[in-house]
Amino acid sequence: MDEQAVQRKRRDNEEQATRNRARILGLPYLDTREFEATIPLVTDVIPVEEMHKKLIVPLQAGDEGTPYRFLITSQTPNSVIPEYRKKYADLGQHVGFFLVSKSAYQVFMLRYDPPEEVHYEDIRIASEGDSETIAEVSQTLNTVSTEKVFDFLIDQADKLNASDIHIENLRHEIRIRMRVDGILHPVANIDRDRYRIFMGELSARADISTASTKPQSGHMQKDIHRDGATHLLNIRVEMVPTMYGQDSVLRLFNFDETLLNLDLLGLSETEMSIIREIISHPRGLALMVGPTGSGKSTTLYSILNALNTTERKIITLEDPIEYGITGISQIPIHTNDGGSFAEGLRSVLRLDPDVVMVGEIRDSDTARTAIQASITGHLVLSSFHANSTAAAFSRMIDLIGTNPIFASSIRMLIAQRLVRKLADSKEAYHPDAGTVDYIRKVLDGISDLSDVDLNNITLYRPVSTAETPFGYQGRTVLMEQLVVSDEIQGFLRGDLKDISTEAIERSAKQHGMLTLEQKGILAALRGDTTLEEVSRVI
Repeated sequence: MDEQAVQRKRRDNEEQATRNRARILGLPYLDTREFEATIPLVTDVIPVEEMHKKLIVPLQAGDEGTPYRFLITSQTPNSVIPEYRKKYADLGQHVGFFLVSKSAYQVFMLRYDPPEEVHYEDIRIASEGDSETIAEVSQTLNTVSTEKVFDFLIDQADKLNASDIHIENLRHEIRIRMRVDGILHPVANIDRDRYRIFMGELSARADISTASTKPQSGHMQKDIHRDGATHLLNIRVEMVPTMYGQDSVLRLFNFDETLLNLDLLGLSETEMSIIREIISHPRGLALMVGPTGSGKSTTLYSILNALNTTERKIITLEDPIEYGITGISQIPIHTNDGGSFAEGLRSVLRLDPDVVMVGEIRDSDTARTAIQASITGHLVLSSFHANSTAAAFSRMIDLIGTNPIFASSIRMLIAQRLVRKLADSKEAYHPDAGTVDYIRKVLDGISDLSDVDLNNITLYRPVSTAETPFGYQGRTVLMEQLVVSDEIQGFLRGDLKDISTEAIERSAKQHGMLTLEQKGILAALRGDTTLEEVSRVI
């Protein structure tokens, strides 16, 4: 149940309890939910200080023939009703009282006496060695009010387009870091009392125990309101006990279905056409490979969105579900509690799906079940941990052995990385001779280099500005696509003796595949990123 549903349930329970209490007290009950946020306020009847002190709110000002009406709670002092009846009787006026819930009273009081809005400075990311910025942000976080500090931190992380928030226990303080564009940046060092607030909020919202001695996973959601628009933030919480306390990582997923679109991934026409051709077939297996944080989920969800039509039944098995997509049946697989992808996959195949996405292939049982599904009329998408497409084939062969059925089912592997994009302030330069030789060697053998002048190589470096202090802005995809050829199938069937990663990659390159390293260097030559960034990621 999401947070909003929990709040609605709590309010329902509170209103029911108030209705029962009104019956006992002999007072009329009033459910104000339909109008409490919009009804015009009655002013100049009771001072705000008295409303706070006596827990009473004016609902209607009386005149000739119309009584004054007031809202009270079960905590309103017993003396208030006779006091007000006498006061208005002396003025020749009648009064009426309605019992309302404490929540209803608080909604009215927030309108009568709204809290003074405090604006805090936005969090800034410090560059290396910039202790002054860290000190300023630390001071801000240590002064944000207790009830707002957790939400403030998440809102600021979203504003910075951070993918993760790391809350880490040091000996004397708590360190907060954020991962922005794939790089982990120090943000603040805060007092330990703030840590207790963070942990309390995580415990309540993500259903995690702060006293556990074992690693835990949780999930929460938060609506972000900015610039007149609202988007839903899905937050995966991972917590591990350490020497000084519970360290936690919050992974932020900006849930916006419109962003899960193949056209928004920045792929070339060639890359797009390969993907569309593969997924247009009604059966087969397509695998995404790469480390955590390489954008595999976003690409898989974008492919699912492209396939998501009324003519297809699509089912996913996920641990956990990162994005909810309209029109797709998504099933959580709780592997920590004994659930397995293989068992889940065997179950959902009975539901006659056209497309199945398996969150991750982790063992031979899941691999064999996915392969079996892909040759019996289903398109199966999944992810797999490997550094490259060729390495994924080698790992899969280690997992299930050389397998003719696998050879006939697998259609494509995609290896992916995310590299930081250079901002417009970038600066061109000519690299040294050693770098030129390296670039020529890596690109040797590529048939189409019409857009590259290897006799006059130009690269680019980041330039810091006020808007882009690190010289980068956003990230772009590097994608290695291995379409399974007859020769690659020979490796998988065991027809060829050398089934090493190098042999598979060599064969794929001969059939036109560009490796991640080659894609990265071409991106650097176009000025999309830097050679250093490609080297860091690949």
